Amino acid sequence: MEEQLDFHRDTWVEIDLDAIEENITMLKKFMNDETEIIAIVKANGYGHGDAQVAKTALEAGATRLAVAFMDEALSLRNNRIEAPILVLGASRPKDAHLAAKYNITLTVFQLEWLQAAQSYLHKTDKLFVHLKIDSGMGRIGIRKKEELNKIEAFLKKDNRFVLEGVFTHFATADEFDPTYLNRQLNRFLQFVRELKAKPRCIHCSNSAATLRFPRLNFNAVRFGIAMYGLSPSQEMINELPFSLKEAFSLQTKLVHIKKVKKGDKISYGATYEAEEETWIGTLPIGYADGWIRKLSGQEVLIDGIRVPIVGRICMDQCMIKLPNYFPVGTNVTLIGSQNKETISINEIAAKLETINYEIPCMISSRVPRIYKRDGQIIDIRNPVLFR
Repeated sequence: MEEQLDFHRDTWVEIDLDAIEENITMLKKFMNDETEIIAIVKANGYGHGDAQVAKTALEAGATRLAVAFMDEALSLRNNRIEAPILVLGASRPKDAHLAAKYNITLTVFQLEWLQAAQSYLHKTDKLFVHLKIDSGMGRIGIRKKEELNKIEAFLKKDNRFVLEGVFTHFATADEFDPTYLNRQLNRFLQFVRELKAKPRCIHCSNSAATLRFPRLNFNAVRFGIAMYGLSPSQEMINELPFSLKEAFSLQTKLVHIKKVKKGDKISYGATYEAEEETWIGTLPIGYADGWIRKLSGQEVLIDGIRVPIVGRICMDQCMIKLPNYFPVGTNVTLIGSQNKETISINEIAAKLETINYEIPCMISSRVPRIYKRDGQIIDIRNPVLFR
């Protein structure tokens, strides 16, 4: 392993690409064969790595990709990914030609946007668009049928625009009570029926709706958080139709160890005081890496044993209380498994009183990502190299 690493610190993230492949494979078995899978790789693949996840997802059977912003789509194109890419968020009208040039599909929800984008498109451009319906999420989207009718009429008059899809997003698909979801679904269906010509791609299901309500899959689903092996919510864990395999783990190593005396204090503010003679280890990870100060007291794994972080977490380092001596260089797992013990992303999310989505996203880019296939580290010096 050491010979393959092209970074120079003892903290890293391991991404199990086999887990991502397995999650998609299981979804394909669960769904209708004719339903397309749109793999969501926004936010650098939820912190896992956009290009690496995208390639794995496409190999596993996804047919499209989706991101939040234009820059993310261009990053995928720069990594030689040619599959259709949908930008889910708002784009600037002046980027319409760029999107057409790189075959990037944009989300549209305003007539004014289309009118502005017209002047930036070249005569031979073809810009694929999906209409976003705000059925109750309250972010972006068309809210009135009159708006939809005007937009559809406008698109028919300019053949540089290609209406490829229509979609919405559910606010409560991961909650037990389906009342609001059904309200959103009914509103979305009303808008779809309003269209004089149905586009090729109709999609409304995120991971939660895909796994809970197969009847809502239409002809495409957006597979996001579950692709990475995480349940869309704690409530859903016991309701999943198949097991998800977590892909993300966070690893580091002991860089220093010392025995402190009773009464010795550790870290900023001297908030931790040793109650007895104790072994203290130092880890090269801190809040600048996304391992924030609120994680003080969180347990980590060394030799399969849970041990606590003590004292305040620093910008680049933190300290752990050890049961006995361990040599410098010993592996420590912050997220993941060692022997028979596991610290899951859900455990870290519970500690931080947040959702699991946030955890891999918050581990900063200065923590290098390495990738595994068939249990082996692939050549990280060429991160787009795959089987």
